[in-house]
Amino acid sequence: MSRDLSPTRRSLLTAAAAAALVAPWTSTFADTYPSRPITLIVPWPAGGSTDRHMRGLAEIASKHLGQTIVVENKPGAGGTLGPSSMAMTAKPDGYTIAQYPMGMLRVPHMQKTPWHPINDFSFILGVSGYTFGLTVRADSPFKTFNEYIEAARQKPNTIDYGSTGIGTSPHLLMEELADNAKVQLVHVPFKGNADMQQALLGGHVMAQSDATGWDKFVDSGQMRLLVTFGEKRTRRWPNVPTAKELGYNVVSSSPYGLAGPKGMDPAIVKTLHDAFKKAMDDPKHLALLEQLNQDLWYRNGDEYRQWAVATFAKDKALIERLGLAAK
Repeated sequence: MSRDLSPTRRSLLTAAAAAALVAPWTSTFADTYPSRPITLIVPWPAGGSTDRHMRGLAEIASKHLGQTIVVENKPGAGGTLGPSSMAMTAKPDGYTIAQYPMGMLRVPHMQKTPWHPINDFSFILGVSGYTFGLTVRADSPFKTFNEYIEAARQKPNTIDYGSTGIGTSPHLLMEELADNAKVQLVHVPFKGNADMQQALLGGHVMAQSDATGWDKFVDSGQMRLLVTFGEKRTRRWPNVPTAKELGYNVVSSSPYGLAGPKGMDPAIVKTLHDAFKKAMDDPKHLALLEQLNQDLWYRNGDEYRQWAVATFAKDKALIERLGLAAK
């Protein structure tokens, strides 16, 4: 004797049947992952500090994954073009991941975006943070950072600096500093630090605010490092003061990590996490960080996501205070 099922019971049984079909496929897929090369999107031009770091880390991690990791440079939109395009178009199968810069948590406060910086991503792990500094050419008339700021005070809107794009940490820390110093600086955005360095060396901008992609130019005497933005002076350039000790009260390291599209299988996220965590602890990677004057900033996927949620909320106030919020 047959009996009709209620709509609610029918839908529950349908959902259970679908889950039973999907679960084995998902498990099998995770068990065989990775079976082909993985693409790592680096949202900055080749040759810069982030590109150097990500390529070095990926090379080590690929040995633990047993597959090649192909780095794809996709600069633009202050470092948000690469990760956001991945989130909107890539399958959540673990074969496309991206460096997740801090601009992802700031740009949505400054303009309308078709992606959400938290909900549209799977967070894999936190990796490192930058040492930021302001450099000028070796023949610049500015011998100290205070001289640079004093020039801006004497001639408002004539003293410029380049950064890696609107909403990036190198941009916002200079805007925050200018606000604290009560001066007006002219901001010139670039796609990344490789092209910005060439602009500085060519005399097209007076200074550049950036991470340590300028290290070789400073060490070779082509550029002068005026200030850094960490909590304390760097080991590599101990004679250069921090903005904090000069009284400007700006400290920034802009932590970053790796993320994939939303909906990734937790088992695949764990595989990626474990491989990159081993790579992070590798002596070759630690030597690369020392060369870039960066520190480890390890967070597992859940911790990284929690940090991103808190930072997204906190930075809204900073952007509003600087007058950069979307109208």
